[in-house]
Amino acid sequence: MQRESPPKKRCLGEAPDIIPATELFFRCANLILPCLNPQELGAVSQTCKTLSLISKSITFHRSLDAARSLENLSIPFHNSIDSQRYAYFIYTPFQIPASSPPPRQWWGAATECGSESRPCFDSVSERGRFGVSLLDESGCECERCEEGYCKCLAFVGMEEIGNECGSGCGCGSDCSNRVTQKGVSVSLKIVRDEKKGWCLYADQLIKQGQFICEYAGELLTTDEAHRRQNIYDKLRSTQSFASALLVIREHLPSGQACLRINIDATRIGNVARFINHSCDGGNLSTVLLRSSGALLPRLCFFAARDIIAEEELSFSYGDVRVTGENRDNKLNCCCGSSCCLGTLPCENT
Repeated sequence: MQRESPPKKRCLGEAPDIIPATELFFRCANLILPCLNPQELGAVSQTCKTLSLISKSITFHRSLDAARSLENLSIPFHNSIDSQRYAYFIYTPFQIPASSPPPRQWWGAATECGSESRPCFDSVSERGRFGVSLLDESGCECERCEEGYCKCLAFVGMEEIGNECGSGCGCGSDCSNRVTQKGVSVSLKIVRDEKKGWCLYADQLIKQGQFICEYAGELLTTDEAHRRQNIYDKLRSTQSFASALLVIREHLPSGQACLRINIDATRIGNVARFINHSCDGGNLSTVLLRSSGALLPRLCFFAARDIIAEEELSFSYGDVRVTGENRDNKLNCCCGSSCCLGTLPCENT
């Protein structure tokens, strides 16, 4: 039987083991480069051949998963139109408070996620699904929900709003009444189109009624939403720029008031930011869902019908009514449906 040698003891004053310069260089590169945006990564890649090769590897890995391993399944980019390998943004599976400036996020290193060399940079997903501290007393003491039924579904005065168990309930994450809280569970991919830019496609057969994803991003005040929209309009007038600021209006049960929710997925969001508008209503249905313990609802997407693999996902952004004052600022629609109106809906239409 062979015995293992005891660890070598270092004498007092003896120099520690020296890490080779090449290994130290690669360690530093793997710590820093995956957190750079495309412009910064491009600048670094021009400094030397080694960094150029590392940058190319990072770009390749970024194209394999837009969700940065924060979803159940990888969501790859596919582009046969031009040289753009991926779209850069900070990923969050949930609604989060507005962040300025947006945080750094690890994406695309050659080392695997979870390795010891991965730094602990701010990850928006770690703030939790209920990142906004807006909790109420509603909920239930359920420890186990029956399939399709829970006391949470019987909130008085909220019959028109879907409800799920949440932080105000006693059941666990495996509860059958938390369908939309478990992330993306169908295969999707992001495809580059010559006219529409990046689009979200099904990569498998999706049955009618299946959950796709929620619309995740930064929760903004109305003033901040207007400020950002003005910036986005100016950027669009001078360059090719697409924003993903969605305004949702929830009419309260009394009928006397309307709750406005502004979700901006332009800088921080999830795959829903790639879902395009269709004038015929698209193949997705939108449902406002409120989880017990949270005041604000979430906009969730479900398959309105069976969706085959390689089919683009789309929904209606709203009604189009172009008036004289906003006719010059209209956005062209390229949905290609038989009833296309030629103009994208926006807050002013």
